[in-house]
Amino acid sequence: MAAGPEPPPLDACPALVLNADYQPLSYFPLSLWNWQEAIKAIFLDRVDVLSHYEREVRSPGFAMKLPSVVALRQYVPQDRPPPFTRFNLFLRDRFTCQYCGAALPAHELTFDHLVPRSRGGRSCWTNIVTACTRCNFKKGHRLPEECGMWPKRPPHVPTLYELRENGRAFPPNYLHESWRDFLYWDTELEP
Repeated sequence: MAAGPEPPPLDACPALVLNADYQPLSYFPLSLWNWQEAIKAIFLDRVDVLSHYEREVRSPGFAMKLPSVVALRQYVPQDRPPPFTRFNLFLRDRFTCQYCGAALPAHELTFDHLVPRSRGGRSCWTNIVTACTRCNFKKGHRLPEECGMWPKRPPHVPTLYELRENGRAFPPNYLHESWRDFLYWDTELEP
């Protein structure tokens, strides 16, 4: 009797986590739990399982297919302000230099204080924009009106909804087939 294909390793079976409204808690990074967290949530009756992997976990008297998509039973409000982090700043600005408009990977971006810290500028949502290294160096410690460099979009405090929508434009490298019905990527629907 020939053995079937080797099952994927357990670490390759994360569960997509949806809020109670069946929307992902986060798009970028995508809201995922490892298989242990997902199983624990199932046993604590905190989630509904919407889809499974073919992979199973077993104990001497129990077998269970690993969940690939779970939905929280209790809605987690998404109306709190997002944390002010470098990543969220880049996501707000869609990984695009706000001076020259170049879209770049995160490791090639930095951030710029419109009012430089040397002039009393604060590190906050409304004073910082995403910038490429070249533009940041060019602007230096000057005000926008002194160097003629104005951001394409004025800096603002984003909502979690805005960050979630921006994150949809940057799908992760790996999407399990069972997740596609729950992630509304900008793909054309078949007639």
